[in-house]
Amino acid sequence: MAYELEKKMANTIRFLAADMIQKANSGHPGAPMGLADIAVVLSKHLKHNPKNPKWLNRDRLVFSGGHASALVYSLLHLWGYDVSLEDLKEFRQLGSKTPGHPEFGHTDGVEITTGPLGQGVANAVGFAMAKEWTANKVNSETCEIIDHKVYCFCGDGDLQEGISYEACSLAGRLKLKDLILIYDSNHITIEGDTTIAWAEDIETRFKAQDWDVIKVNGHCYEEVDKALTKAKSATKPTIIIANTIIGRGAMELEGSHETHGAPLGEKIIEEAKAKYGFPKDKKFYIPDDVLAAFREALPRGEEAEKAWIHLQKQAPLSEQNEALERLLNPDFSKIEWPNFSDSKEMATRDSNGQILNAIAKAVPGFLGGSADLAPSNKTTLKDLGDFPKGKNIHFGIREHSMAAITNAMALYGTIIPFNATFFVFSDYLKPAARVAALTKIKNYFIWTHDSIGVGEDGPTHEPIEHLGQFRALPNFYVWRPADATENVEAWKAALNLDAPSAFVLSRQKLKTLKPKRDFGEVSKGAYIVKKREGATVTIMASGSELMPSLKAACYLEKMGIKANVVSLPCFDLFDEQPSEYKKSVIDPQTKVLAVEAARGLELYKYADDVLGMEGFGASAPANKLFEKFGFTIANIKARVCQLVGVENQEVTIDGCTL
Repeated sequence: MAYELEKKMANTIRFLAADMIQKANSGHPGAPMGLADIAVVLSKHLKHNPKNPKWLNRDRLVFSGGHASALVYSLLHLWGYDVSLEDLKEFRQLGSKTPGHPEFGHTDGVEITTGPLGQGVANAVGFAMAKEWTANKVNSETCEIIDHKVYCFCGDGDLQEGISYEACSLAGRLKLKDLILIYDSNHITIEGDTTIAWAEDIETRFKAQDWDVIKVNGHCYEEVDKALTKAKSATKPTIIIANTIIGRGAMELEGSHETHGAPLGEKIIEEAKAKYGFPKDKKFYIPDDVLAAFREALPRGEEAEKAWIHLQKQAPLSEQNEALERLLNPDFSKIEWPNFSDSKEMATRDSNGQILNAIAKAVPGFLGGSADLAPSNKTTLKDLGDFPKGKNIHFGIREHSMAAITNAMALYGTIIPFNATFFVFSDYLKPAARVAALTKIKNYFIWTHDSIGVGEDGPTHEPIEHLGQFRALPNFYVWRPADATENVEAWKAALNLDAPSAFVLSRQKLKTLKPKRDFGEVSKGAYIVKKREGATVTIMASGSELMPSLKAACYLEKMGIKANVVSLPCFDLFDEQPSEYKKSVIDPQTKVLAVEAARGLELYKYADDVLGMEGFGASAPANKLFEKFGFTIANIKARVCQLVGVENQEVTIDGCTL
């Protein structure tokens, strides 16, 4: 009979997944069993080398529905990646290679960390964008060094999430022809049939977004094969709407939402195995002919990579190879950093704009853009063109997908991306920022309009709790530079961190600080800007609050209160320093006041008192708001006096009495 081996291969996947989940007593068997037939066909189309998961010109395969991890791990083992049968048996166990959702860098062959639904769809768009841009840089009319595809499995839940609409809309606008989305349309969610909450015409939706749409029976090998073949030669992104049955092969549970997120039970698994000719008493059973068929991926992949390497060795490609080498190995030493020492005052969003341009001119793979805010974020890369051939990406008003897209671009191998929006709108992209932190992705987040300094736009646009939120995120470095010169040093440090960084920048102009500073300490997150012998107080501040803190310390000195002043450009880095360094910056013999136009609750870790925001902001000019909420020289001085138990006295400096 036709496709007998393919059916056997698919059932092997089904029963491996069922056994993994049953042994772990947790997991999601429905999607792996429903997608098994498509996975078998895709195996014959996928260009990859299990012996070298980092081969640049491999096809990328993203599983947006990360809960289908039993399918992911089964395929990786069957194809010959470094995922053993024993690893499958340790599914969802502490320290195993096979956690509940796929994690990049943890499991061989996993392209990117997925879990929250919809992230993977945007990630796939990001990989396709990275491919398109890289190809434009290194391919020629006669030779394509980069010519792979990007595949993504997604389900009903992924397409219900708003991030998928954002990302797919952009993909259609950019005509990402190498992107192939395989939609597991099984019409089931945890609560039951999708119609209880969703009745969308997906075909019409994607056609409206300028995608090619192909509809298939997801259990018909011939239909799936023809669809994949057609999609590979498309001139725009393609969605294959595959009608499937969740839990395919799970006896009486087949098609039921009960297969979504719970083990099937030993009885059902044994009955299913017997029905499809598998030994019911054998767990994790892989027939020899099935393993041999899947393992054809090994010689195919090695041969494909060898042919690619041979292609690169051709003499006419020397210029293309040099371009690719520069993308793969960026040289930060070539950056001509702007010098702001003669600048009297400048908003840090403005200095950051100059910094971005300096990096982009020196580093071939540095590119990015804003969520329709480039003029306000100051992120336009001048004279460097627009994506897909240039470096300016116009993401549109799509914050969430923008962050997830740039996560994937950062993992592609040739690109160092940044993305930008107003700080208050970081709320819209938090899940993607969290994945960046979890995965240690070198993605750079530019967040301007950092505080109540937004002014007249009012409390809806004034971030209050946001600094604390992102400082609480492990392996995520939040920079809030106090002036243009500190901004430069912050970038120098951030480029050398194997983690994401966020730059929180002012709308209003900030004075460039004149006191001598040891900028080497910026890489440690905090340093002393002004030290006084015999100090009894330390004032710690970041961003726009550093200058009034310095001035307040001068008035305090006139009163006989000596105060050290500490700049805190990166709380996260400072928090990681040895206790000896922390003590050298914040003298444990002093009382500590932290000053920041934010909630600042995390600052109590080092401070005795925090002058921060107790509520939301208001609508008024920025200077009026800083006065209203107490971020003034006079109020900082008064809070220090209160902290040390000294009566506040009026003193005069240069004719100014406070």
